[in-house]
Amino acid sequence: MATYRQTPQPAALPKTSILSALRATSMLDSKTALPAEVIFSILDYLPVPDLMRFARTSSRMREMVYDDTRWVARLKSMGVWSDLEAKRRFEDTMKRKRDTAARTATNGTPVPVGSKEESTTIFDAALEEERRMAEAVPSPRRPESTTDGFETLSLGPASSKSPLEDPTALLNVMKNVRSVRGHARQEFAKVYGALAPFYSDLAQAKTHTEPIVFQVFRDPERQAQMLSNLQVFSKCDWTDGWSQRTAKLSSMVAIFEGAVLREFEQGYEFWDVDGRMRRYAHVLHSLNGGSSATELFIQKHPMFNNREAHGNPLDCIDQAPRGEITLEPSRAFFELLLRKANEQSATISRIFPQPAAVFWSFIEKVREDIIMEYVTPLLDITHERNTAIYLKAMSGLFEQCMQFVHSLESPKGSNFSTEEHAKVICLKVFEPHMDLYLQEELENFTTHAEREVSNWEQKLSEQEATVESFYMGNFNRQADKNDFLTSFKKVVMMPVSILPTAFGSSKPTPMPATTTPAFRHSIAGTPASSRPQTPGLGTNLERSSSPLPPEVPTDELKAKATLMANRLEGIKGLFSIEVALGLVQAAKESLGRAAQFIRLGGQMGEEAREQCEAIFVALVRVLGQTHVKNGFGKAVDHLSRYNPREINDHSQATVAPLVIFIELVNVGDIISQMIEVFYEQQLAAPKIADKNDFMDPAGLAKKKFEQMLDENVAAGLNKGIDVLMDEVEYLCATTQLPADYNPQGNELSNGSDIGPTVTAKRITDLVSSHTRMLTGSTDKSMLDVFNGEVGLRLFTALCKHLKRQRISTEGAVNLIADMTLYFEYIRTLKNQDLLVYFKALRELSQIYLIDARHAKEMATIIADGDRFGGVFRAEEVYEYAERRADWYQVKRDVERAMYGLECQIM
Repeated sequence: MATYRQTPQPAALPKTSILSALRATSMLDSKTALPAEVIFSILDYLPVPDLMRFARTSSRMREMVYDDTRWVARLKSMGVWSDLEAKRRFEDTMKRKRDTAARTATNGTPVPVGSKEESTTIFDAALEEERRMAEAVPSPRRPESTTDGFETLSLGPASSKSPLEDPTALLNVMKNVRSVRGHARQEFAKVYGALAPFYSDLAQAKTHTEPIVFQVFRDPERQAQMLSNLQVFSKCDWTDGWSQRTAKLSSMVAIFEGAVLREFEQGYEFWDVDGRMRRYAHVLHSLNGGSSATELFIQKHPMFNNREAHGNPLDCIDQAPRGEITLEPSRAFFELLLRKANEQSATISRIFPQPAAVFWSFIEKVREDIIMEYVTPLLDITHERNTAIYLKAMSGLFEQCMQFVHSLESPKGSNFSTEEHAKVICLKVFEPHMDLYLQEELENFTTHAEREVSNWEQKLSEQEATVESFYMGNFNRQADKNDFLTSFKKVVMMPVSILPTAFGSSKPTPMPATTTPAFRHSIAGTPASSRPQTPGLGTNLERSSSPLPPEVPTDELKAKATLMANRLEGIKGLFSIEVALGLVQAAKESLGRAAQFIRLGGQMGEEAREQCEAIFVALVRVLGQTHVKNGFGKAVDHLSRYNPREINDHSQATVAPLVIFIELVNVGDIISQMIEVFYEQQLAAPKIADKNDFMDPAGLAKKKFEQMLDENVAAGLNKGIDVLMDEVEYLCATTQLPADYNPQGNELSNGSDIGPTVTAKRITDLVSSHTRMLTGSTDKSMLDVFNGEVGLRLFTALCKHLKRQRISTEGAVNLIADMTLYFEYIRTLKNQDLLVYFKALRELSQIYLIDARHAKEMATIIADGDRFGGVFRAEEVYEYAERRADWYQVKRDVERAMYGLECQIM
C-alpha cells in the first residue's frame, strides 16, 4: 500500500485541470510492511491454490512462489526427490550443451532459436491468466474448483483426457517423478494434480463409503496402492488443518487395513496359502509394508502354542553323570527347531512379497519365546550347581545357537547376511549372561592353575625327594626338544572340542596311536614314579625294576611329555614340564570357549577378546611367577650351598647341583617355547592379540615371563660357574700328584705315563659335560657368554694351579700334554678370544722342557713378550719359570742373560 499526502494550496488560486492537481500532489512511496524473508517463510504454509493467486500480484511475488527450492522441499518431504539423480541429470545436460557448442563451432552452423517446447501448467500463473482472458467461452469446471486450484490442471501438454479416465497413471505418479533441477515445480504439479482431488475428497468424507477413491478403484490391490500414495502425499500438507486431514486419512487407512486383515485371517484359519493369504498379504504390503499381516502370521502360528514339545532343558543335566553335563538333548532341541523353521521358510516365501524380512521376524519370535525359554533356565541351574558345567553349557549352547542360525534356509532378499543375523540373535540370547560367564571363566582357570601348582608342591613337601641326577646326557637335547615341541604345536593348533558336532555326526575323529620309537621307549621304560606329579624315592635298581605305568599315554603329546619327564627326573623337586603342559592345555580349553564370543563383535566381542588375553596373562603369571621362578630359586639355593669339600664321591664327571640347574634351564627353555607357540597359535594368529602393539597385555605378559626366565638363568649360571670352578680347583688340589710333573726314581722309566694326566682329563670332562648341556637349551648369545666366562675362569684356575706345582724337565712332557688337551677343548667352543689365552698357556709350558744347559735360550724365551701374544708379561713368565725343579741351578744364568749381567766394560 502507498500513503498519499496533499500539499497545502493557496486559497486564491483559480480552478485548474485534474492533471495540474495531480502534478501538485506530492506522492511518498512506502516500503512493504514485512521483510522478504518473512514473506518467503509464510508462503510455505499457504495452500497451493492461494500460492498461485499470490504469484499473480507482482513479478517479485511470482519469483518467490516459483523458486525451485520451495518445490524441491515439498518433493523431499514425500521422499521422491534425489539430489544424486538431480546432480547426474544436470551434469549430463551440461555435457550435451558443451558437445553441441563444440560441434557448432566446428561446423559453423548456428544453433536454432525458439526450438524449446512450451508446456502450460497451473503454476504458469501469468500465462494462464492471459489464456483465460483470451478465451471467449470459459472452460467448464467443477463447482469446487475455485477453492482447490484444479481449474486449469493438465498432466502434460499431450494429455487429452481427464486423470480419472486413466487410473494407472494416477497409481504410478509417484514412481514417475524425476529429479531435475529447475523443473521441481512441474514435477510437483503432476503429483498434486493426480492426488490432491482424492486427498481433499477423502478429508471431507463422512463415512468410509463416500470417498471417490473407493469408486474409481474397485479392486483392493489398487485401492491399497492409492491409499499408500495418499499417505505419502499427506507429508507435503503444511497448511492450516493438516492434522485433521491426516487423521482422517489415517482412520480411512485403518478401516481399510482392518477389512483386509480380516480377509487374511480367514485365509489363515483355512490355511489358504496360495489364495487369500497370498493375495491380501500383497495388498497389505502395498498399503503400508504389511507389518500387520506379519504380526498376525507370527502371533497365531501354532509353533508357539506348544513350547514343551521342543524339549526340556533339564534333560542336559538329568541324562549326564553326576557333576557332568551332556549337550545331546540341546542338540536335538536345535535340530527340531531348525527343521520346523526351514519348513516355515518355504511357506513364508509363498505368502509374502518380501519373505526375507518376515522370516527373520519369525526367527526373532522363535528366539524370544522358545530359545530364550530353553537356554536361560539351563544356564541358571548349571551355575548354581557347578561352575565347570556352567562354562561348558554356556560355550556349547552358544556354538549350537550359532550353528542353528547358519543352517537356516532363509529366503533371499535380506539386507543383512546370515552371519550378521546370527550375531544379533546370539547376542540377544546370551548378552544377559556374558558378564557373569567371562568373569567365571577367568576365575575358574586361575583357581584351577593355582590349585594344580599348589597340589604339586604339596606332594613334594610331603616327602623328601632324592638328589639323584638323571640328566639328559645320553641323548640329543635339541632333537628331543624339537620333537616334543613339534607334537605340542600339533595339539595346540587343534580346535577345542566344545561340544559334539551339531546337525551332523557327533563322534569326534580319534587320534591315531603313536608308534614312534620314542613313544615305545616311554611306554616300556617309564616307571610310575618318574612322573613329576608323583615324585617318589628309590634307587636306580628300584626304578629299573618298577612295573609299567598304570595308565598308558593316549596321544603323541602325552607320550612325549612322559618321555621328557622320565629323562628329567633329576629336577622333579623344582618344577614340572607336565604341570606346565597341563596348565597350557587348560588355558587352551578356557580360551577356546571364551574366544567364540569374539564373533559377536561390538562391546561384547571386545570384552570377550580382553578376557581371552586375561586368561593368557593368568597362565603366564601362575606358570612363571609361582612355578618356574620358585624352581629356579631352589636350584640357585642348591648351588649356593654346594661345597666340594663336603662331598665324599667325586668320581662323577658332573657337579650335581649345577647339572640340576642346567637341566632346569633346558626345561625352562621348553616351557618358554611352549608359551611362545601358544601365544602365536591361540592369540596372534586369530588376531586376539596384536603383536605390533607394544602395550598389548598379552605381549607384555609374555615379555615379562621371558625376562624373568633370562634373569633367573643368568643368575643361576653365574652361581653355577662359581660352583664349577670350585670343583675344578678341588680336583686340581686333590687329584694332581707331585710326580705328575716332577717324576722321581722308577717313575722316570715308565714311558706309558707320557700323555695328559688324570687330573687334566677329569677337569676337561667335567667342564665340557656342563658346557654341552647348555647347547640347544638357551640362545646363542647367552651360550657364548657362558662359555667365554667358563674359559676365562678355567684359565685363571690353571694359572693358579701351575704356580703351586714343581715341574721338572721330564715332567714337562705331561704338562705340555695337559695344556694341549685344554687347548683342544677350548677349540671346540669356537671362541677365538679364548684360544689366545690357552695358546699362550701352551707356549708357557714349553719353558719347562728346556734343558738347564740352555739357560740363555730360556732367558730369551722369557723376555719375548710377542711369543705369548701379550697374555703374559716377562715378569709373569719369570714367576712361572721359578716353578722349575732345577730353578736354583739355572737362576743365575737366566738372570744374567735377561738383565745383562754378563756384559763387560771395555
